[in-house]
Amino acid sequence: MNTRVRLDAGSAVPPYEQVRAQLAAMIGDGRLPVGTRLPAVRQLAADLALAVNTVARAYRELEAAGLVQTRGRHGTVVAPGRDDATDRLHRAAAGYAAEARRLGVPPDRAVALVRAALDAGTAG
Repeated sequence: MNTRVRLDAGSAVPPYEQVRAQLAAMIGDGRLPVGTRLPAVRQLAADLALAVNTVARAYRELEAAGLVQTRGRHGTVVAPGRDDATDRLHRAAAGYAAEARRLGVPPDRAVALVRAALDAGTAG
């Protein structure tokens, strides 16, 4: 299993988002297949010299996106059940994130733009 995450200390992207994005990319392109156990939060935090809460936030966001499942003492694993639509949306989201970074749009603003677009799609 290659869960090599690299942090860019000079990046404007917060460390939790760097961890989340890199793991999401590894899941999305199959480097981390379904069922792969991710490093324990404490272990990855120690490896990256980050606070435990920073890595925990990244894992929570991956879980909220349906990319991983946390199984208590059994750890966090890459989630099954992703379908073609989810995979296509993941690729589109990765492309959007890359473009936002290229344009210098902060992550919170990029997410706000997506939320606004989703809300506009449900407005009457």
